[in-house]
Amino acid sequence: MPESSDNDSPHNGPNEPSAPSEPSANHRPVVLSSGGRALSVVALVVAVVAGGLAGWALLRPVLSSSQEPEFTEEQRTEANAKLCKAYDIVRRGVTLNTNQVNPGGREDAIGALAVAANARVSLYDGGQYLLARIDPANSADLADAVSEFGNVLMDIGAASTARIPNSDPDQAARLRDGAGLNVTIGELCK
Repeated sequence: MPESSDNDSPHNGPNEPSAPSEPSANHRPVVLSSGGRALSVVALVVAVVAGGLAGWALLRPVLSSSQEPEFTEEQRTEANAKLCKAYDIVRRGVTLNTNQVNPGGREDAIGALAVAANARVSLYDGGQYLLARIDPANSADLADAVSEFGNVLMDIGAASTARIPNSDPDQAARLRDGAGLNVTIGELCK
């Protein structure tokens, strides 16, 4: 007769599963502490909120590219006036700083570098300043011209920083483009 093992009980035969015994050190049931339960609840709430936001983002109405926001004539006039004022500030700064004469004369290398640096800063920063001032309420023709002008100013400034002379064909073309846009914007801002 076979000896009985710990797994055999009087109610179980040798091929029947044994009754549950005390958990061993390796198979202890997981019991969540109150902090673990709270963390689980927070994770569930975050997941539900994220799912809700994702659903809202998918279902909310989206403006198609053919729909433009509607602005009143007063809003457009005010936005255009602000952009024209920004353009005027940049135009004056670029004119002053790109036409400045070295006060120390031709022999003053430090003065020449300072004058050139001011010119480059006025071009590059002036372009960025203009691009940052374009408003959705601006008229399309003014916004487009100012955007192009801002980019041309930055291109001229970047090329100047690389010491590309104004006689370079590409730099000369940028200068012509800038002069033409200057006239166009001046007309639009009357």
